[in-house]
Amino acid sequence: MPLYDFRCKNCHHEFEALVRPGQPPVECPECHSQELERLLSLFAVDTAERRQASAKQSRQRQIAKRKDAYIAEEEYREKHDKE
Repeated sequence: MPLYDFRCKNCHHEFEALVRPGQPPVECPECHSQELERLLSLFAVDTAERRQASAKQSRQRQIAKRKDAYIAEEEYREKHDKE
């Protein structure tokens, strides 16, 4: 199903719409105008390198979240071991 990006020539609202053959013309969801400009759509690129970089970033975020917990736990132990 083709999904296109549009800009309304009337109110300049940008949106995306699913365009099917035989359906009524697409209209702006803001002002309901049918005076639209179809924009160039960007496409997604998926490569093994991008997936690997994404996985690495995700792992780094997980480590950063746990690091705070480890530091807090260590500080708690130090404080309560002295008492």
